[in-house]
Formats: sequence, C-alpha cells, structure tokens
Amino acid sequence: MTHDEARDAVQAALGVVAPDIDLDEVEGRSRLRQDLELDSLDFLRLVETLDVQTGVNIPESDYPKVGTVDGLIDYLASGGAGDR
Repeated sequence: MTHDEARDAVQAALGVVAPDIDLDEVEGRSRLRQDLELDSLDFLRLVETLDVQTGVNIPESDYPKVGTVDGLIDYLASGGAGDR
C-alpha cells in the first residue's frame, strides 16, 4: 500500500468512526486519543475498520506505534511492519 493509499484509508476510517471530526483540519501529528478525542471504543473501531478496509491487522502490542495520524499512516503503508 502506498503512503497516499494509507492516508486515504485513514481518512475514510476516521470519517466512519468519528464523523464529527473535520478531516480538513486533522494534522499528521494529531494524537488519535488526545487531540481527536477518540475514546477507547472509537479507537478499537478505527483499528477494526482499517483491518477490514486494508487487510492490515494492528495487534494491541503495536497500538503505541499508531497513536498519531502519521504513525497510523506509516504503519499501514509499511504493511503492518511499523518501525520494527
């Protein structure tokens, strides 16, 4: 998956999980839980939505790697390898 495809997937998933978020104002360094105010259930729905859309499973042990929008995009673009 390319970086642009990963960005599109994250934006689409955020639109499903948190439709109140203005996607035009979301920055790459935005923290999903703190800045975008996703609660734990929303975060899990986001991870699940991305798994279905992209086929990339994000195990709980990798959640710290996907705490920001850019971290999530990079993780998806790397096929789930994160920064291993």
